[in-house]
Amino acid sequence: MPMHPTGEPALLEQRREAGSDFACLAKKITAAGLMRRRPWYYLLRMSLVAGLYAGGWAAFAAVGDSWWTLAVAAFLAVVFGQVALVAHDVGHRQVFRLRRASAWTGRIAGNLGIGMGYGWWQDKHSRHHANPNHEELDPDVEPDVLVWTRGQARKATGLPRLIGGSQAYLFFPLLALEGFNLHVAGVRALANRSLKQRRLEGVLLFAHFALYLSALFLVLPPGKAVAFLAVHQCLFGLYLGSIFAPNHKGMPTLTGDERPDFLRRQVLTSRNVRGGWFTDVALGGLNYQIEHHLFPSMPTPHLRRAQPIVRRYCQELNVGYLETGLFTSYRQALSSLHAAGAPLRTATARATPE
Repeated sequence: MPMHPTGEPALLEQRREAGSDFACLAKKITAAGLMRRRPWYYLLRMSLVAGLYAGGWAAFAAVGDSWWTLAVAAFLAVVFGQVALVAHDVGHRQVFRLRRASAWTGRIAGNLGIGMGYGWWQDKHSRHHANPNHEELDPDVEPDVLVWTRGQARKATGLPRLIGGSQAYLFFPLLALEGFNLHVAGVRALANRSLKQRRLEGVLLFAHFALYLSALFLVLPPGKAVAFLAVHQCLFGLYLGSIFAPNHKGMPTLTGDERPDFLRRQVLTSRNVRGGWFTDVALGGLNYQIEHHLFPSMPTPHLRRAQPIVRRYCQELNVGYLETGLFTSYRQALSSLHAAGAPLRTATARATPE
């Protein structure tokens, strides 16, 4: 993979490198009208998601004290994932021009709607976009539970060291805990005084928890309420994790001063997923991860139209552009995780007495 050490220059300077490759692509995209807002699309999409959200809770109340409520839990897990995808697009300023409107909508959808700290997520996700798959700069590849490279495995301690050797087998079961992790991370972020609108974030977040738990334990007996909570939150985490896992896992990682120019940094660390309309809906357009990373504020319905332009341009520059099927993307991610854990398996084998 071509590398261009650049230290820590400003983002604008990064984009001017390599003969303004990104600037040339941006002109093509703008000329095609693909950066224009799509207010009617988002009005329809957000109305549909809000209707499904309300309908899901109405079905929960109508089904009542019955084990069929677990089917409603599964349905609401998908709806919560779609709400998270709306919050994602709002956070990237794809929907509203004004920051205030974006922030309010994001907090209502994230904090109040699904119990995800919008401010915490936006900060984390912005750092990921700036330096995807960079071991020191991308929070998504920090070795908090899993190790993403052999170098991390050799330095691993605690839980990553304990499970790292088997992490490929544990990856999807661990995703089932991602919903709970989002709630905990959102609450923990409230202790950060630099968090914008910290009180509002907290009020909306705890309002969600209060309304959610009250609904469960008022409508259902304790056993069914706990079962609903487990099924709903685990499937929500699994769905959400399955949306984001194909995007970068198993792609090249960067470290230290490895800093390609902006275009190559985004393209070479991202993977697209092939599919039709169902894939587009299920993954919220993030199956066009390369185009999304190059143009984060591009409205979701334009990503499909941008793909042939970006792919052709990358071919002209001889920049690797990876696109796979969904299951192939998961296989590549799991293979990468298994390879990353190799040093820990070797260490365990050496420590095991014959």
